[in-house]
Amino acid sequence: MIKFENISKKFPLGNLALEDVSFEIDDKEFVFFVGPSGAGKTTILKLLLREFQPTQGTILLDDFDITSTGFTQVEIFKILFDKNVYENIALSLKVMGLSDDQIKKEIEEALKLVGLTKKEMAFPIQLSAGEIQRVAIARAIVGDRDIILADEPTGNLDPNTTWEIMKIFKKLEGAKTILIATHNTDIVNSFQKRVLVLQHGKLVKDQRKGGYEI
Repeated sequence: MIKFENISKKFPLGNLALEDVSFEIDDKEFVFFVGPSGAGKTTILKLLLREFQPTQGTILLDDFDITSTGFTQVEIFKILFDKNVYENIALSLKVMGLSDDQIKKEIEEALKLVGLTKKEMAFPIQLSAGEIQRVAIARAIVGDRDIILADEPTGNLDPNTTWEIMKIFKKLEGAKTILIATHNTDIVNSFQKRVLVLQHGKLVKDQRKGGYEI
């Protein structure tokens, strides 16, 4: 369960990114965050990643207050361009202390799911934008992680690649909690999942089986 309780985030120079935002997300829910640029979608995901702290309010992840200074159980990994696909995915698994055999098995299964079984030795520079997105998704799902956060996962991708990426998320539906921030109207309307609409840092609508509305 993810719970935002009266969250506000104010940046220096007075920029208010979120204002008194509250919502709850159940385990294994599939949720879209929509709204215009600057509405606060990315801020919500970054707060969950603890890239910064809220100005006020509390964020609960199950029974843990992740706004507490004592909470450190967050892993953030970016694609490393000097490492191949296998090494990029293995990095997070090594941090978790898995054996080499376990890592190999996890990576094989993840690459099969995202359709990159023949790309494990390729470097990011050799991949298309869509393939790099697939690598990022593969790395997010290894190691039995329960939550996937995706900020504009289909941004700058062609329509065919966009839908291929979304098919991967569809395969994970019901197995993971999936939170996607997006501007893509067609995707949101097609999936008919829960939609949280943000405007000017405020949550203005929370709709089950919703569409893209701003």
